[in-house]
Amino acid sequence: MTDIRHVDVIALNFKRRLSGVTSTVIQLVPFQAKLGTRIAVLGPGLPDDAGLPKIGFGALLRLWRAPEGRRHRIWHARRNNEMGVGLFLRGVLRMPLKLVFTSAAQRRHSAYTRFLIRKMDAVIATSDRSASFLEVPFRVIRHGVDLEAFHPPQTADDGIAATGLPGRHLVGCFGRIRHQKGTDLFVRAMIELLPHHPDWTAVICGRATASHAAFADGLKAEIAAAGLSDRIVFMGEVPDVKVWYRRLTLYVAPSRNEGFGLTPLEAMASETAVVASDAGAYAEMISPGRTGEVVPAGDFQALREAIRPYLADPDMTLRHAAAGLAEVRENFALEKEARAVNAVYADLA
Repeated sequence: MTDIRHVDVIALNFKRRLSGVTSTVIQLVPFQAKLGTRIAVLGPGLPDDAGLPKIGFGALLRLWRAPEGRRHRIWHARRNNEMGVGLFLRGVLRMPLKLVFTSAAQRRHSAYTRFLIRKMDAVIATSDRSASFLEVPFRVIRHGVDLEAFHPPQTADDGIAATGLPGRHLVGCFGRIRHQKGTDLFVRAMIELLPHHPDWTAVICGRATASHAAFADGLKAEIAAAGLSDRIVFMGEVPDVKVWYRRLTLYVAPSRNEGFGLTPLEAMASETAVVASDAGAYAEMISPGRTGEVVPAGDFQALREAIRPYLADPDMTLRHAAAGLAEVRENFALEKEARAVNAVYADLA
């Protein structure tokens, strides 16, 4: 555990189950620490092998004293319960804290959330779209991707030949298998398109929880009825999804709704072209006609027609993949996000 006396920023994760917020904390905090911010994480559900500086809940009893060289600590929340606890510690227990909240919501906040947000000392929006629902001053800081973890193909293991799957090119859809993620839209598009493009195979990486098992089984039955079970393959929850991004020629993100949504950036960093819905912040990541295409969320026909030219013209797909890689390196590096968030802390100091 990190000594709380040497912690200027506490990054919260008050949720046991893995979520997009948890992934953000796991990826971002080490970069922030590397850039010189004395930061530690607090909360359950964080892996022990991720190299995260941590404090335990017992350290909260020592928050009445500010860290060495500071007049206060920063309490960085990303959920309502984290904001609420921060307000209690500062307002009731009179602990010297400055409160920061990061909002990724793509909808109008509840009255309670708006009340909490108004009490924050600084607010970060992860996209222009999430910023549009805020009623307080904010700073837009888009999420970034770790360019060392997600990178272009380098070895033979990064190609389709390593998978044993048929064809010359892979098109993929990753994430939890459920209606919200649009897995059904991807499967329907593949059922209609793949018979016309024999060089392509589709892969779906991710798990279906018990409540969505019937949904997944229904999709598999549709695939079998179309005679495409060998070319539309459910991989389940793979040990390392990063290598699968590198094996793809095209990535499809068909979500009906998202918070922010990192998978297009992860694909682009792996030098893979992307077709995505306009859910979450996807439209702010992709330059249509240059790095990929964006379609209205939930619009099956638009999704199918956006995918079609990529399957027909692999050379164009590779050009868009190269442009996407350049775009991510310039605008969506995780280090850039870390520097921008650290700058918010510095302003509060």
